[in-house]
Amino acid sequence: MIQRLAAVSWKVTAIGILAAGLAACGSNAAKPSDTAAPAGAGKEPAAPAAKSGYPERAVSIVAPSGAGGGWDMTARTIAKVLAESKAIDKPVTVENKPGGGGAVFLAEYATKDVKDDYKLFVSSPPILINHLKKEGNSPFGYNDTTPLAQLTKDYGAVAVAADSKYKDLKSLLDDMKADPSKLTVAGGSAPGSMDHLVSILPAFKYGIDPKKVKYVSYDGGGEAVTALLGGNANVLGTDASSLDQYVKAGKIRILAVAAPSRLGGSLKEVPTMKEQGIDAEFLIWRGFFGPKNMSAGAKSYWEATIKKMVESDVWKKEMQANNWETDYKKADDFKAFLSQQENQLKDMLTALGMQK
Repeated sequence: MIQRLAAVSWKVTAIGILAAGLAACGSNAAKPSDTAAPAGAGKEPAAPAAKSGYPERAVSIVAPSGAGGGWDMTARTIAKVLAESKAIDKPVTVENKPGGGGAVFLAEYATKDVKDDYKLFVSSPPILINHLKKEGNSPFGYNDTTPLAQLTKDYGAVAVAADSKYKDLKSLLDDMKADPSKLTVAGGSAPGSMDHLVSILPAFKYGIDPKKVKYVSYDGGGEAVTALLGGNANVLGTDASSLDQYVKAGKIRILAVAAPSRLGGSLKEVPTMKEQGIDAEFLIWRGFFGPKNMSAGAKSYWEATIKKMVESDVWKKEMQANNWETDYKKADDFKAFLSQQENQLKDMLTALGMQK
């Protein structure tokens, strides 16, 4: 099994994966309540409406998780930038719909909201993983949506509470290798998901049977962090940017990031896994989606509006504030990438014995 797993490329390029950013739009503090992003002040002219007249009313962006996670932060950042850059002249609200690492929301969206041009959502590799894995499998995937754009990339991270005895990744892995059941690893999504893969990646590369690692899933990164800080978990696997606010508050310690080189901002002192002898990278994308039967007018509008948004100074400022990197792909390129990434993830899950 380990030989099979070793053959799989764990360098998940262009996955824009998990480890997801727990900050609020415009700042690094997530806001649990739904927020309306009014068409606020900005220096750039408003984007012209599509010929269809879309949008004629407020638009909702769904974060398929609880407040305080990477999806929540991404959705609120989009809403904020759309307003401040005047890329849209209608209100944009954010809704949280947690459950099953996004699977609960997608099941409803793909069956009840297939033509709702006014309900969009953000996602990341779990939309692929949930459709491919054996346990907790979702019958729905990206083909049941309209991919509109890839927006950012992030990297996986492994963290502990600030008062933890672990100061580096190797000491943690040594204890885990001696007794894999001794430590509880928390993540904001289900077993076989992105957070799970981030969590077990360094363990696998260190010679630990990934199936023996004790992983506990929560509905979103915010709940997983709460479990870590409350002593219900010893370790957290997630996306690096989502932990930024907790690092600044002195509540957690990130032991390593699964990036090719050190990140910037408040995470500049965090070593990579490679620096600590663990040859692993885990790249996390985040993207923007619409309903499967989205109208041509709405799709055209959002393609133009998103491009305008990511080119704005407001967006660039938010990227820097949240320790994100823009990795924009337009709709057609994004959809082609998703097909390619799905095949890569299928190979990974097959090697782990987690494929459906």
